[in-house]
Amino acid sequence: MTDALTAAERRSLALAHDEHNPYEAVVPPIVQTSLFTFGSYAEMEETYKGLKTRPTYTRGLNPTVRIFEDKLAALEGAEDAMGFASGMAAISSTVLAFVEPGDRIVAVRHVYPDAYRLFETLLRRMRIEVEYVDGHDEDAVAKALPGAKLFYMESPTSWVMDAHDVGALAALAKAHGVLTIIDNSWATPVFQNPIALGVDLVVHSASKYLGGHSDVVAGVVAGSKAHIREIRAQTYPYLGGKLSPFDAWLLVRGLRTLPLRMKAHEADALDVAHWLKAHDAVESVQHPGLLNALPAGLTGTSGLFSFTFKDGIDVPRFADMLQLFQLGVSWGGHESLCVPGQVVLSQNQGPNSGHAFGIHPRSVRLHVGLEGANALKADLQTAIQAALA
Repeated sequence: MTDALTAAERRSLALAHDEHNPYEAVVPPIVQTSLFTFGSYAEMEETYKGLKTRPTYTRGLNPTVRIFEDKLAALEGAEDAMGFASGMAAISSTVLAFVEPGDRIVAVRHVYPDAYRLFETLLRRMRIEVEYVDGHDEDAVAKALPGAKLFYMESPTSWVMDAHDVGALAALAKAHGVLTIIDNSWATPVFQNPIALGVDLVVHSASKYLGGHSDVVAGVVAGSKAHIREIRAQTYPYLGGKLSPFDAWLLVRGLRTLPLRMKAHEADALDVAHWLKAHDAVESVQHPGLLNALPAGLTGTSGLFSFTFKDGIDVPRFADMLQLFQLGVSWGGHESLCVPGQVVLSQNQGPNSGHAFGIHPRSVRLHVGLEGANALKADLQTAIQAALA
């Protein structure tokens, strides 16, 4: 019977069903231990020689963490996955596993700010060159790829919401023998499956939609067994960004409702985005769902987007007058959030300034939570009226 299920149905089944939990528990237990003992010298020796795979120390392998990794791999259509203590731990461990001094990386513009800072600080100090390209310009991408070791993508990007044709970009990279990595935090596996589009490795800030409750900081990477094995061998044991059993348990809980939550975020965010687009005080709205068509491979949209005010709006006052939208970074939880662009622009100067991320001084990024579109639009309208100069 399961042979007749679609790929999406099989992924949903992986979220909802566990093959077997100890004590026949519906919810898998938290294996909260730092180490695991061996029954004999022979078993210990086999494990250390790599002849047997089993938990020895939670920094390397833990049963609760493994449940999360297996479910995420199933969702992404990957052979394997690996959890981390944060999204940046996943990004840094993945990138550093495949580059060395003298290499060159190509990255799309407007990537997640801390990924950009990683590239511009640590990687530059390691004499690794990073070249940024417009992901919409396939000719520019094709020109930049020859000789590159890695192509780092993010689609849609997390401020200006650039949505690219991921499959076309992955094909260009493959033609030049370049490893591809994409940050899929915005769309999640519900709305985009990069591995099916030809991407090698997919990273997530699991703190966002995968967790979904704003109570966990975590990351994950999914890909082939060979690539995940390389990360485990080259960086993971030494950078130490391991995922804790309790955080993994929270992530498994979050994954159970991921498809339902994403559809709710999508519907309400589109409602709010269309309302803002028609508002007299708004100059533009950056939301992939307002395009004539989504790029190939992107089947839906999430709750994160940005917009830019026209002149005449006191943005700090607008932010202070919001009631349902709270001022806070991150996104992906039940709560609606607001980040004014000017705050990000003031965070850094020089090469790490917010200008590198395409942030306009009058822009505002919103995460539309689960409070309901009508209530959120009323909140925005009240704040806009109070902020008119």
